[in-house]
Amino acid sequence: MRCLFALAVLTAPALAAAADGVTAVVGKDGIEFKSGPTVVARYATDPRHPKPFLYPVLAPDGTPVTRGWPVEKGLPGEATTDHVHHKSVWFCHGDVIPEGMELKTKTADKHGKGVDFWSETKDKDGKPRHGQMTVKSVGEPKTVPGGVSVETQNEWFTADGVKMLDETRVITFSETPEGRLFVFDITLKATACPISFGDTKEGSFGIRVHDELRPAAKDGATVTTAGGKALAAPQKDNLSIWGEPSPWIDYSGKVGGKPVGIAVFDGPSNPKAYWHVRAYGLNGANPFGRDGSGFPSQKGKTDLVKIEKGGELKLRYGVYAHTGDAKTGKVAEAFEAFKK
Repeated sequence: MRCLFALAVLTAPALAAAADGVTAVVGKDGIEFKSGPTVVARYATDPRHPKPFLYPVLAPDGTPVTRGWPVEKGLPGEATTDHVHHKSVWFCHGDVIPEGMELKTKTADKHGKGVDFWSETKDKDGKPRHGQMTVKSVGEPKTVPGGVSVETQNEWFTADGVKMLDETRVITFSETPEGRLFVFDITLKATACPISFGDTKEGSFGIRVHDELRPAAKDGATVTTAGGKALAAPQKDNLSIWGEPSPWIDYSGKVGGKPVGIAVFDGPSNPKAYWHVRAYGLNGANPFGRDGSGFPSQKGKTDLVKIEKGGELKLRYGVYAHTGDAKTGKVAEAFEAFKK
């Protein structure tokens, strides 16, 4: 059952598929999503990273809407160097419990019971205390209605190199004049043992917005919910909507003087997400946090999301990079298209 972290096996030549001017190109250590000749996002698949992530993410006018650090350092308009594990756009969870599997190295969180895929902590000897998500293979890009999609096969390992979970992830890219939508269709498969998703706020589909969009900044973003609640900058952690449900949450403001924003969509068939939203720029949809997470809406709730051995859990999330604010960027309209 034990194995070393495997190297990713990617399609050797670059491949592309086109639909309505958008393409995807598979390379040695990542997937480039392009609009015409321009790379508008790149999905990192290199196994030297603890998990895959999407960076950069550009709005239709070319403005970056997610933080560059730590992938890139010293970029204009960026000042923060906190949370090294907040790499632009990612999916994982902070406490994934492989039931019946002995764990020699558990999460550094004293309240956790399983494997931490969220943080990137190490022990005093420099040994990782976090899990590893390895992209094993990347399929050929496919044309789909209005866009292009790429399927990856991923494996989730404990900190000691034991496989505990398999995953199929399909990323679909499409765009409109107002925004660019990346849909993540995620299928988690409990092939090794039953899986429980622990009760922690540290999850799960997360983005770290560009520093100029931080609601904590005086001229930072306005945070808008699907219900129309708008929190104008400056804000303090936690936001008043922290731990509450919403079909989507958007951060909109200015980067380099240009009005842009980025929203996260929660799929309607998912276990309902409760939002880990912070004024320093984190926006995370978390369907697994319960009473122990501290989410106000989950007080007294202890039921965990589980996958029986041999079973699977399907999740769907979207990230929408747009020009303008939530209204002019047509976030609500993009969400309705995402739901279909």
